[in-house]
Amino acid sequence: MSFLLSLSRFIDTLNEKIGSLISWALLVSVLICTGNAIVRYAINYSSNAWLEIQWYLFAAIFLLASSYTLRRNEHVRIDVVVGRFSKRTQVWIDIFGFLLFLLPMTLIILYYAIPYTWISIQNQEVSSNAGGLIIWPAKLLIPIGFLQLTLQGISELIKRIGFLRGVVPASAFEKQVATPEEEIQAIKAANNLN
Repeated sequence: MSFLLSLSRFIDTLNEKIGSLISWALLVSVLICTGNAIVRYAINYSSNAWLEIQWYLFAAIFLLASSYTLRRNEHVRIDVVVGRFSKRTQVWIDIFGFLLFLLPMTLIILYYAIPYTWISIQNQEVSSNAGGLIIWPAKLLIPIGFLQLTLQGISELIKRIGFLRGVVPASAFEKQVATPEEEIQAIKAANNLN
């Protein structure tokens, strides 16, 4: 079990770092969107490339941050129903959800996404829009994102089984909600305003 827990910590760390890094894509996307709008209305110039890069960044945010969201237990749930059960029952529900829904879905998508992406890379696929971008980097995000999600699902499964065996505390996979005071302290630390 110690090897599996080490593997789980590695996957968690990897997805935390990727999630933190990809969060900057949102800022870049907003800046590009703003710049594109200003240029379009100020000097009546626009390019499809600017629109497509926004779509690519949104795809990156969505696909690469989904495993980060699962890691932080922030995905959509029916807490009103599940919250009434004991912690052990909730963990069993999670285990069945990972085994019956999450992992089969991510593996099926990977099965189809890898050849789909590979064909795009081989053909050096380019947008059909005038001035558009190459498409294969955006398509490459699909297998990368679902591989990350598969790995995070395995990590979460390991932690839930560890909890049932008594070697992992529930805090290792519970929702990580910061209090308003903790958020203020984090903002101050980030801005060195202490």
